[in-house]
Amino acid sequence: MTGNALPSNPTGPRSSGAPSGAASGAPSGFGRLDPAIAARLKRDADGLVPAIAQQYDTGEVLMLGWMDDEALHRTLTTGRCTYWSRSRREYWVKGDTSGHVQHVKSVALDCDADTLLVKVDQVGAACHTGDRTCFDADVLPLAK
Repeated sequence: MTGNALPSNPTGPRSSGAPSGAASGAPSGFGRLDPAIAARLKRDADGLVPAIAQQYDTGEVLMLGWMDDEALHRTLTTGRCTYWSRSRREYWVKGDTSGHVQHVKSVALDCDADTLLVKVDQVGAACHTGDRTCFDADVLPLAK
């Protein structure tokens, strides 16, 4: 990973119920996001950054997920996308239950440091509905 590529925050999303480091029982073996990267991130009020998953070879936009520092750290160190589920209030690794894995090819931070672009090799559907992407089922009409 180079340039704007990123490594995780042990505190989890603020006010969202995420684990906060060793005191919360976070899994051993996970570490901290590189402090230099953590210092650059601009998070929302819950400590989260949107992460856009894109197919690395076609440019197809697959989905949007949310990462805190720990999810980003896990993504960078395992090569599998880890997200924070705002509804379930827990970390989830894409594909662990569905088999629709995202193998990470690169991670970049946008110019404002408030959005991640995760280029992946998507196995199967990216959307929880079973569609290839989360953006192909409801295309809105444009005014002519």
